[in-house]
Amino acid sequence: MKLNALIATTLVSLAGASPLQPRQLLDFALLDSAPQPTIGSVSIGEQPHTVEFDLPAATAAATATPLPVAAVEKRDLEGRTSDACTPVLPRGKGPIPVPDDARTFAEYPDFATFANTAPVPTGYQRTFQNLQASSSAYGYSGFSYLDSYDTDECARQCNKIDSCRGFNIYFERNPEEVPGDLCLDPPSMTQIKCVFWGGYISADNAGNKGQYVRDFQVLIAGSNGYMKTQVPDVPGYTGVALGNVAINAPLNCRNQDTYMGSKIFTTSYYDPGLCAAACKSQNEYNTAHPPQEGEPKICKFFVTFLAERNGAPEGQMCVMYTQQWDTSYATNDVSLRLFALLLLQSTNTK
Repeated sequence: MKLNALIATTLVSLAGASPLQPRQLLDFALLDSAPQPTIGSVSIGEQPHTVEFDLPAATAAATATPLPVAAVEKRDLEGRTSDACTPVLPRGKGPIPVPDDARTFAEYPDFATFANTAPVPTGYQRTFQNLQASSSAYGYSGFSYLDSYDTDECARQCNKIDSCRGFNIYFERNPEEVPGDLCLDPPSMTQIKCVFWGGYISADNAGNKGQYVRDFQVLIAGSNGYMKTQVPDVPGYTGVALGNVAINAPLNCRNQDTYMGSKIFTTSYYDPGLCAAACKSQNEYNTAHPPQEGEPKICKFFVTFLAERNGAPEGQMCVMYTQQWDTSYATNDVSLRLFALLLLQSTNTK
């Protein structure tokens, strides 16, 4: 995923630390206080596009003291309508079931055949298959229309977009004309969409099952999701994927808590480099503001992941530590009832 996070400049107090630190669990107060991330949607008649993220601004936010979390505007979830019957372009290239109604579309077997036989592109893994819903995830990065249900072409386009970590391909039942007072339920066409995401997509967050626009029912079919398998490269660090668990570090051999704190971000796409920048910035700040006793805490290790609650994206988190912990300590899964997690663990090699 999708997928970055960073650290708060005000570190959590170490008072009351226990061998397995409860402070390392997901911070619900932090999640509740952050703005909800923008979830992408595509209006009827919207033209293909990609989303440009301001990575320098995100990096500046990652290294600021204190670290801000800026609110973002929501994308319009409603279809565009008018009184007149204006054509919707481009024309869909997918099959149109007969008779032309919502029930026949939902039951049309060819959509399932395309989805179930589609190849997994090189460098990707399939995260869900043949759903009747599309993704509502984190890091919306745009979409394109395809001439055929071609997962390799969708992956090729994703690979050209810096923020794209995965894609969702599906058939969508859309009207030939924008529904309005003069055409409440126009004939349908089938568009094949390739939607790019900078966050993790799974069956859990494939919650868009369509909508009504006037009397016309928009539907999804043959929806497949794919994520890149390569761990993003971060200069000066080595990474390992942890799956759906986080680090739960004990006290170290000196009976010290190595956990430094965490931060959530909701306005970018997943980029572990932001967490690395925050780690570096935190070290500079701590060195310039040493404690009255002892040495300043230095970030040498971080875990970064995306969090979801009840299938809805919450944002990117970064959890920072003063020493490295191996994967045997990746046991923090107590919040999985509320959160679907994808984590990346990185260790500073300098």
